[in-house]
Formats: sequence, structure tokens, C-alpha cells
Amino acid sequence: MAIFIHEQNTMFHVKQKRFVKTWLKTLVQNNGAKPGDINIILQSDEEILALNQQALQHDYYTDIITFNYNSNKTISGDLFISIDRIKENALTFASSTEEELRRVMAHGVLHLLGFNDKTAREQQIMRKKENEALHLFRELFHVKHE
Repeated sequence: MAIFIHEQNTMFHVKQKRFVKTWLKTLVQNNGAKPGDINIILQSDEEILALNQQALQHDYYTDIITFNYNSNKTISGDLFISIDRIKENALTFASSTEEELRRVMAHGVLHLLGFNDKTAREQQIMRKKENEALHLFRELFHVKHE
């Protein structure tokens, strides 16, 4: 199992990478699954828009696109994250960029674990699971709420 963080053309660097990788592995295990390979690819809005158009035929910006490569109970996939959306969301929701990035990473992993967010009820469950994941990060590494 390996989690890879790719910072492509973003001029942004993830802090505490080792903590992030351990946290995501723990998140997967706490949900009864086995961690496989997960790639986290940070990109610009324009790169995410192009991917969204090509792969999903969606013509809009988004904070994350998740591709699921799970096999049995082994969780694997690619999480393409727009660092531009992360920065904007952090301002909108009065959060730090790192906290918002962790929320979106958790969101992608939760999709890999089978959680969806199409309906209002699913969105409510997803938000609860994201908050639990952020709490797990703070508990594991004694980090204050940002």
C-alpha cells in the first residue's frame, strides 16, 4: 500500500505529508477496508476542468475528481484535486488551506470507500464522515482545529 502525493504545476506543497499518508491509511482501515495504492494529484483549475470535460463530459470546475480502481476490499484510486478550488473554498468557509485540502482528500477517499453525495441525505452522511476524518487527523497527530 502506498499513498503518493503529486504536486503538479501548482506552486503548492502539502505540509506534513507523512502524517497525511498515515491518516488516510488509517481512515481506510477504520472503514473495514485494506489500503491499496492511492494517488493524490494536485492540479490547477484549468487542468481539472480539462479532465472533467474529457473524462466525465462535465463542463465546470470542481474541487475533486475521483477515479476508483478498487479490487475486492482493497481501496485504490486517483484523486485529482484543484488547489485553486481548495484555496477559494478555504476563504469561503473560513478554514485554512491545509484543513480544506484534508477535507477534500477525505472526501475522495470516502468515495473510494463507497460513500456517495448525490442526494441530500448522502451529502449529509458524507459531511459527517468528512468531519470524523478531520477529527481523526487531529487526534492522531495532536493538531489543533485550523
